[in-house]
Amino acid sequence: MITLYTYKPAFGEPAASPFCTKAIWLLNMSGQAWQREDLADPRKMPNQKLPAIQTDGQLIHDSDNIRSHLEGLGAEFDPGLSDMEKATSRAFIRMAEEHMYFHIVADRWCNDAVWPVIRETYFDSIPKMLRKLITNKLRKSVIQGTQFQGLGRWSDEERLARLEPDLQAILTRLWLGAYLFGDRPTAADASVAAMLTNMRATPGKTLLKTRVAEDEVLCRYIDRVSDALGKQWVTDGSASLCA
Repeated sequence: MITLYTYKPAFGEPAASPFCTKAIWLLNMSGQAWQREDLADPRKMPNQKLPAIQTDGQLIHDSDNIRSHLEGLGAEFDPGLSDMEKATSRAFIRMAEEHMYFHIVADRWCNDAVWPVIRETYFDSIPKMLRKLITNKLRKSVIQGTQFQGLGRWSDEERLARLEPDLQAILTRLWLGAYLFGDRPTAADASVAAMLTNMRATPGKTLLKTRVAEDEVLCRYIDRVSDALGKQWVTDGSASLCA
């Protein structure tokens, strides 16, 4: 039995992190039996990050490593794709995870109107009298990270303009089928849709959320992927079995 260590559900999504949502969807696609254990504090995990899986005495961290492990167990996330399509899929995954993701971070952590909801949702396990003190220090470090990365130096309008070509690339792929590579979900959908659904789920009303939420094609795509891959994620706070 595989145990997935993940952040808890948030804002109607399977997990507070798009990478945890991706891992959930990959596990559902893999056909492996698994259970989830929600964690509030990732500091005991490798690299102090989530998701991670425990399986056969191994602790495997990072969603890419989780994918590789599942493929080693026989999972096929890109069935029927040509070598050229697999190369394009890899590029879309990197676009989602190395660019689109940081727009989510900036939208949630750098926006003064959104941050209080993020703080109370992500960090509700911290005693309320200490929550602001502890999380404000953490927020400051995240904002500094966005400054180093670059997006934190831009206005919301500039960030959205930078993201728009990514969204257009996704929309162009969707001309060909219900999913990015045809009529069934593949690994690229698990990554790309996880980012898009988290953009749409951000609390409040940001420019980024509005752009995604008001795009009918993107919303239909997000919902298709979620319906196809995300049915088995609800948890009552204890581990839940999935297969």
